[in-house]
Amino acid sequence: MSGTERTRTEPRRIDRLDDRLAADEGVAGAARAFGRRVRAGDLGALPVVVGLIIIWTVFQTLNPVFLSSNNLVNLLFDCCSVGVISLGIVCVLMLGEIDLSVGSVSGMSSAILGVLWVNHGWPVLAAAVAAVLAGAVVGLVYAQLFNRFGMPSFVVTLAGLLAFLGLQLLLLGQEGSINLPFGSTMVNFGQLVFMPPVVAYIIAVLAAAGSFATSAVIAASRERAGLTAKSMTFLALRSGVVLVLLLVVVWYLNRDRGVPWMFGVFAGLVLVMNYAFTRTRWGRSMHAVGGNREAARRAGIKVKSIYVSAFVLCSSFAALGGIFGAARLASSSQQAGTGDVNLNAIAAAVIGGTSLFGGRGNAFSALLGIIVIQSISNGLTLLNLSSSLRFMITGAVLAVAVMVDSLARKSRAAHGAA
Repeated sequence: MSGTERTRTEPRRIDRLDDRLAADEGVAGAARAFGRRVRAGDLGALPVVVGLIIIWTVFQTLNPVFLSSNNLVNLLFDCCSVGVISLGIVCVLMLGEIDLSVGSVSGMSSAILGVLWVNHGWPVLAAAVAAVLAGAVVGLVYAQLFNRFGMPSFVVTLAGLLAFLGLQLLLLGQEGSINLPFGSTMVNFGQLVFMPPVVAYIIAVLAAAGSFATSAVIAASRERAGLTAKSMTFLALRSGVVLVLLLVVVWYLNRDRGVPWMFGVFAGLVLVMNYAFTRTRWGRSMHAVGGNREAARRAGIKVKSIYVSAFVLCSSFAALGGIFGAARLASSSQQAGTGDVNLNAIAAAVIGGTSLFGGRGNAFSALLGIIVIQSISNGLTLLNLSSSLRFMITGAVLAVAVMVDSLARKSRAAHGAA
């Protein structure tokens, strides 16, 4: 066997061994398999979860209000807009590309919503759909410039950043802002609408049950194919832990106002994209193109179509995030999408575990990453500290996340070559 073949097959052997141990020894085997994966550089969400625990512990120690149910509800509201934008960033980062214009696209979308809904009297749903479609067109233009002319995504989207910021200012005119009707469905969605407690508990149960059902179906299909699979005992225990955690979170949030519907929609989008990334042919193609574009092309994957889908999704999510932001602030203004929106959206994806080098990432990166960033912002605000500290701390966390990713890549490479 050649050195290249050994490099490719050795990690697969380790994965099969880990699966066999997990299946044969239940929870203990799964724990040992997880330990081996960590030592091999497959860290998953471990670094960001540990970091989040540290951040919450520090801020709770400094200000007991931080983990109060009231403050956590506010934190969930604040996560939604940039979190949805970050979900789109995950798509392009998985291909090893970047989109620097998501902030401007979200601001443009906010302006389109305000102009069509308030100034021209469109139904709010039609105005929102038009705004998202405008974002999709932006992504399609980016993809064509990237695929047909070979323009680097950095340059294409940097040009877009300037162009769509100018379009946003043009749409809003001299007034610079459009107030959305207070008391409307859109504004209530962004500020005042919460899940009824019973509905929140039902969703939590369905989420845990769905996790178990999906894992059980996969395990059964692997067994029918003669492959190793995780035991039903382990899957049931894992889903039970997820269920307990979700029920505790819902109970705690219900002590105040409850779970915001806006966050529920964001979480739903994360689940849908996670399924697309992990359970569909398109998702496997995304990982393959991000890992090695030429190898993916030779394997028969339509590489250009994958890039089109990634750029269109990224800009569409940016537009949807702009609508969420407008609903939250009850206005479309020149400040929408500016400031640190761009940086926070990209940083959230990277901090959450999506690799800047392509080929690795998942939808939960956006969720975990934005919770980390908003936790830092929220905690410093409660302590009445300067926003300069927020930028410095977020920058440090981002640097650590990239270093962890780089070290993990080296560990995986060394492990595969061993």
